[in-house]
Formats: sequence, structure tokens, C-alpha cells
Amino acid sequence: MDLTTITNPSFIKELDKDQLLDLAQDIRHFLIENLSVTGGHIGPNLGVVELTIALHRTFNSPTDKILWDVGHQSYVHKILTGRAGEFDSLRKYKGLSGFPKRAESEHDVWETGHSSTSLSAAMGMAIARDIKKEKNYVIPVIGDGALTGGMALEALNHIGHEKTDITVILNDNEMSIAPNVGALHSILGKLRTAGKYNNVKDELEFLMRKIPAVGGRVATAAERVKDSLKYLVVNGVFFEELGFTYLGPIDGHDFAELERSLQYAKKMDGPVLLHVITKKGKGYSPAEMDKVGTWHGTGPYKIETGDFVKSPTKGPAWSALVSETVRKLAREDRRIVAITPAMPVGSKLESFAAEFPDRFFDVGIAEQHATTMAAGLAAAGMKPFLAIYSTFLQRSYDQMLHDIARQNLNVFIGIDRSGLVGADGETHHGIYDIAFLRHMPNVVIMMPKDENEGQHMVKTAIDYTDGPIALRFPRGNGYGVMMDEDLHTIPIGTWEVLKEGKDATILTFGTTIPMAFAAAEQMKQQGIDVSIVNARFIKPLDTDVLDELFASGKPIITIEEAVLAGGFGSAVLEYAEQVNHTHTIIERIGIPDDFIEHGSVEELLKEIYMTPDHVVEVTTAAIAQAAERETV
Repeated sequence: MDLTTITNPSFIKELDKDQLLDLAQDIRHFLIENLSVTGGHIGPNLGVVELTIALHRTFNSPTDKILWDVGHQSYVHKILTGRAGEFDSLRKYKGLSGFPKRAESEHDVWETGHSSTSLSAAMGMAIARDIKKEKNYVIPVIGDGALTGGMALEALNHIGHEKTDITVILNDNEMSIAPNVGALHSILGKLRTAGKYNNVKDELEFLMRKIPAVGGRVATAAERVKDSLKYLVVNGVFFEELGFTYLGPIDGHDFAELERSLQYAKKMDGPVLLHVITKKGKGYSPAEMDKVGTWHGTGPYKIETGDFVKSPTKGPAWSALVSETVRKLAREDRRIVAITPAMPVGSKLESFAAEFPDRFFDVGIAEQHATTMAAGLAAAGMKPFLAIYSTFLQRSYDQMLHDIARQNLNVFIGIDRSGLVGADGETHHGIYDIAFLRHMPNVVIMMPKDENEGQHMVKTAIDYTDGPIALRFPRGNGYGVMMDEDLHTIPIGTWEVLKEGKDATILTFGTTIPMAFAAAEQMKQQGIDVSIVNARFIKPLDTDVLDELFASGKPIITIEEAVLAGGFGSAVLEYAEQVNHTHTIIERIGIPDDFIEHGSVEELLKEIYMTPDHVVEVTTAAIAQAAERETV
């Protein structure tokens, strides 16, 4: 079937069994072929082909609300709702999003880039439906990894308490990004092995009710026996205790079983949880055999071999540099422990976990727990390294403020993927952490200019004893600079002059330092000489340097790959106000007050005017303005 001819999913209802199987095969072939070029979340989507088809065959989207959690498993849904023709633009600039996007389609009723939100949103939609006396189904599809998030458990508790009509689909592939951990994962494992308890229960009740004269009474009396059987066969019955009717587990790749179970769920009153077992990566051998999450989300790959097409790199991956430096220091200090919320692969902590299994903790998709757990470790005299993506640290704001900063605990936060991240887009850009951490008392924030300075900052963070300290580092690889053999600490709050100049000063750090040098080179051709300062400590500021700059009267340009509102440039302006300095011209370049969509980092920077050309334009205008002031 030519999938690009699909305009809406209604055609699925007319297909017979063989045609459904053909459609599933066509979708898998389409995904494997297209994602080999664009990259994307291939593993999760190959696993939900039959489930997605069955959902659209059973329900009527968009009247019935299908919510995907996490949204990276929505590619099949996008194909069935008329977007197959756009897949060559997937995750590219101005192209198809890799997550549900309400602006893309009426069938995308909820946007999910972070996990564990679908059940709360579904509850809101169901309440709205009931208040308005509408008739439609609400069907959140949540992965077993996302179910470990505290927000999902809060929603389960509320839905069960209210007895709200919602059909929750638990897509259980035994993995999120990395293999799942925790007691809830163990409960699901027991349920997987429990077999079709509900089928046995129904057949038992049917047979008892057929006993002449006393069948009804026998069936009623047998409820206690069945409950006992339930506890015997299905250990815990976690979801039923929360108020759900639990169905399953069923084979998520069997159309007949899926359709039969979904139809059964539709007829039931109150909340239903259908437990569906799927195989992540199904239909493509390299993805099927993946046990550690390598095929969760990928770049381009060779279909025949499964080899990834890698871009040339010079230096080590930033995540690996930081985690390996922590591992090196952990050999000398048994107090060092590493914590990650379900990202051991992305944060390159596999080697640390292998060498120090008793000092490594993957807590699952539970960022708030990870953050407060780090605080508890620090309070007990340990040296916790919390490896967390910037976009996920946002979910731990309260824990950062109250549990770490307020108690001034020695937690080292490694903020991975700081700055723009590219194809994952607005849900994953690490551009807010400066603004939401900078106003917290006691927190130190730093970012290195290169990987050599990065390893020294890791040493600085581990040795720091005066409270929490955060190291920001970007996605991708370093520059391939020479690395020092011996590690040393960097004095807290000290900046570094990288280039002297007489006409203006650029204050910047991390990934935007090369932009500053490129702009300086352009201005040199115009006879303009600028200083460049590596403002590697975003908090505290190097006030000695700032005082000298204010005294000189030279214009100051700040550049940051982060939001301007409350960011580094704002900190410089605040300090100028604090010391009553109003003469120096201070211009800020950074990310505007808007959500930045997906695309390559280079394309996105160009879109928001963060380029060497714009730095030249802003700097030369500031110099001209300063000169004009002098003549007045």
C-alpha cells in the first residue's frame, strides 16, 4: 500500500485480517527505510505498529482522544492520520515533529515530549467531556517506563478514586530508553507471567451461573474465592487495588486479541487498564536485539547491517568526558556516587556502573526522586553526582530549591544537553536552566570553553564543599583539544580573558565562544579590536572583571545559548544596577522569549539571529553609540 495516499484512519475499519497484516508490514518497511535517512525513534515505533492500527480501528479519532506518552512512539499514528508524505522532513527544520504536535493535525490532541503526563491530561479531558455531557472515549497510551514517573502514579490514584471512564493502554515493552528499574517494573513482570487471569475468571463465573436453581447464589458466594484466586494467580493486582479494571496481559502484536480486548474495554464502566505486551524494535533485527536502548532513538543507519552513519568528530562526547572524569575521581574517593533518572546510556554512565555497581543508581523516570535522593546522600556525607539532562532538570525545580539549595548540600549536578539540542526540538532544548537556577541562593553554575577545561571543572565540582554546584555541558562532542594529564580545581567565580581588545568586550561561555571569535575576526577586518572573556562561572559572576570593565567604559556584549529572560546577560545588568553603574553600554544576545522548534542547531541559531554577523552588527552599533556619547 502507498502510505502517502492515506488522509485519515477511517479506512482501517474496512480491512480484513490479511489486509491488516499487509498494512503492518508496509508501515514497518516504511519506517525502517525512512528513518535510516532521517534518524528518529525507531525502536519504540516498530513496537507499536499493531497496537496503533488496532486503536484507530476500534476508536474514532479525533472525536475519541488518543494520547501518546511518551510522544516519540507516535510515528505510526502520524502515518495513519495522513502525514506519511512528510516523513522525509521528520525532525528537520520546518519539517514534521518527532513528537505529537497539535498544530500538525487534529488527531494530535496532546503534546508529549516528556514522559508521564498523559494520564493527568486524559483525566482533564474526561472530566471536561462529562461536564459537557459529551460521548467519546479518552485513551492514553503510556509506556511501562513512563508509568514509573510520580505524576503518572498520582493520576492513576485520582482516576481510580473518581471511577472516571478512561481506557488506559499500558504499552509494556520492558524498557523505556534503558531497561526499566524498580518495584513497579517487578509488578509488571509478575503480571506478564500471570497469563489471562480475567478470561479464566469470566469462564468460571459463566459456568457457575449455569448451575440449576442455585447458580446465581453460588456465583455470588464464589466472589471471595475468585478474589483469593486473583491474589494467588496475579500477585498484588496493583491496578485493581487502585480502582481500575485490569485486562491482560495480551499480545500487542496479535490483531484479533487486541481488537477483542479493546472492544471489551469500551463496554466497561469506570477506568480500565489494558496491559499490552509489545516488542521494542519488532521487525528489524538490530533494533529487536537491542537490550540497552541504543535503538531507542538514532541518527541515520545502514539498513542492511544496522551500522550507524556517524558524523566525523574531533573530541570525546561531552557526556563521556564528564562521566569518565567522575569515574576516575571515584577510584580515589569512595564517597562519590552517581545517580541518573533513566539515562545511563545517554549520560555515558555504563562504565561507572560496571566499575562501581554499589555506587551507581538508575532510579527510572523519576527526576524529582533522583534530585532529593542526591540531597539525602549529601546530607549523609556522600558526594553525589546527579547526571541529568537540562530539559529533565526542569522537572526537579522544587527539589533543587528546597531540598538541595535551601539546605546548602554538596550535590554535583551534571547538566547534560545544555543549549539547543537540534532535532528533538522545543521539548528538549536545554535553554532554561540558567534562568531557573541562577536565582536560587547557594548554587554555583559553570560551563567550560572546551573539554580540557571541562575535566578541570569536574574536579572543581567534586572538591567543592560549600554547597551545590552545577556543570553545564552541551550535546555532542568536544573540539579535540589537548588534554592535561593532571586535574586541578578552578577558583570559583573567576573568568578568563581569551583575547585582549581596546574597543569593546564580549562576555560569553561554552558553545558561543567560537561565535565570538568568528565575529572578532570579522571586526578585525574593519579595524575594530574587541576583547573576549570566557565567563565560565555564570554564578557567581567575576565582579572584579566587571568592575574593571565598567571603569573602562568600553561597551559590553553578552552572548549565551540560553534564554535571555533571567539569564547571564540579565545577571550582568543586575550587577551594574547594584553598583549604581549606568554609563557602560551593555547589549545582550541570546534566545528570545519564544519556544524554539526543531532543526539543526546551526539553522536554529540563524533563525534567532545568533550568528557571528549579528554579533558584529550589535557590537559595532554599541561602539558607535559609545563614541557618540563621548562627543556629547
